[in-house]
Amino acid sequence: MRSTTDSVLQPSDEVAEALAQGRPVVALESTIISHGLPQPRNLEVARELEGVVRAAGAVPATIAVLDGVPRIGLNDVELERVATESGLRKLGQRDLPIAAALKASGATTVSATSFLAARAGIRVFATGGLGGVHRGWTEDQDESADLDTLARTRITVVCAGVKSILDVPATLQRLETRGVAVVGYRTDSFPGFYLHSSGLPVDWRIESPGEAADIMHGQDALGGQESALIVANPVPRDQQLDPELHDRVLAEALAAAERAGVTGQAITPFLLGYLVDGTAGASLEANLAAVRGNVALATQIALAWARS
Repeated sequence: MRSTTDSVLQPSDEVAEALAQGRPVVALESTIISHGLPQPRNLEVARELEGVVRAAGAVPATIAVLDGVPRIGLNDVELERVATESGLRKLGQRDLPIAAALKASGATTVSATSFLAARAGIRVFATGGLGGVHRGWTEDQDESADLDTLARTRITVVCAGVKSILDVPATLQRLETRGVAVVGYRTDSFPGFYLHSSGLPVDWRIESPGEAADIMHGQDALGGQESALIVANPVPRDQQLDPELHDRVLAEALAAAERAGVTGQAITPFLLGYLVDGTAGASLEANLAAVRGNVALATQIALAWARS
């Protein structure tokens, strides 16, 4: 692992020491804390996920921007600030220099977290689901910035696929086109975020965290495009959202969004909120089950990477 001396970033003492010593570090995003969960559960989950990393012997690095400064690892006061401060912005990679110049605060999305983690020398990042190509792309060309960032950022992202509200086949095609490697963790099908499977195949399957670390070494040895490795880790079948309920409520959500004329950046929170309400919170529980599993697996990959 390499650490950064870039004064623009501010790693916590714990993270800085771990990176300097070559110990395993796992990056965690902050949008799930600020925008994805209700209070006070968001802070409880943030602490729980950091606890999962620490219990396995690695160091968590929850990433956010506070007063214009990218923080790589938060103390408990900063974590509570992200969880409770009203008006906290959602920051993608493109927003980082603006936030820095204006000394703004915000939670980091997958694109911003991936970029900042890689700049800090962190190789493994755990999240829930990736952004991707939105349904109806041929009309409005709405595509998450996550995909472009992952095409040029050398980081391993453990996720439960892409959000099921998106055009999953188009997103997988886009990842292939941009040269982003995708492997299924002990699965031959691409996960469906809330669901164990999206019904779509993955070309490659791995069985252990060590195999993920070997692929990471292969990326570095071969060189070429500095793209990401996506480790697709499905939510367990007994913790997934009921597939019939998912399909019915998602169809209702898409129809409601069309009637209301919801588009652009507003569409994702609208659909996800509709799913939470329409499933009586079951979609949120499936999401959290996926995130917990992803953090646990990411930690094992970080441990394998540090040992290799």
